[in-house]
Amino acid sequence: MAGLSIAQLLQVLLEHFGPQNWWPAETPFEVCVGAVLTQNTTWENASRAVGNLKKANLLTPEALSSTDEGELQNLIKPAGFFRQKARYLKELSRFVVREGGIEGLKAQPLKVLRPKLLNVKGIGPETADSILLYALDKPSFVVDKYTKRLLYRLGVLEGESVSYNRVKTLVEGEIPPTEEHLKEYKELHALIVELCKRYCKTRPNCRECPLRELCYNQHNP
Repeated sequence: MAGLSIAQLLQVLLEHFGPQNWWPAETPFEVCVGAVLTQNTTWENASRAVGNLKKANLLTPEALSSTDEGELQNLIKPAGFFRQKARYLKELSRFVVREGGIEGLKAQPLKVLRPKLLNVKGIGPETADSILLYALDKPSFVVDKYTKRLLYRLGVLEGESVSYNRVKTLVEGEIPPTEEHLKEYKELHALIVELCKRYCKTRPNCRECPLRELCYNQHNP
């Protein structure tokens, strides 16, 4: 990355794209639901499923945990994998209720809460960190395929198949997971997604990319 730090990467992306103000949702629980629904699909498809749940007045943990699973499957079909995602949403909703709702979750320290989330069926590291960061305001950086792709092409990683924890540790080693860095974590993740959707695609559009002069991939094809 030619000496470019993670903090400097954030600054370059902020200057180019501006603040992203993610996650687009009306309530923290809607963020939780969206984090599950966006698994293995596009945000557009997940958003359609969230819209269906909103119209059915099911975007509370109490309502979602008690709704009929078949009805839930029909409502979330746009997000794909609707049978397993319906089970995951039911499990997550019950977990939120058991833990005292969103406020009960927010009251718990990150080091206690993250392992609990990872024990909920269907909640892997990326989904857990999305919920922690965007719904519960906990400084836990979210790693996704875009993060790995970008850091590989910038010469930071030796490949895109490195482990989730390896990338998370790298980022959090440069920008520590403290309350003062909460906003930076949110913006960095969202900005990387925006960059990769616009420019750093599977087939990259390097000519227009704001990182073209800094990119290892661009200068070492």
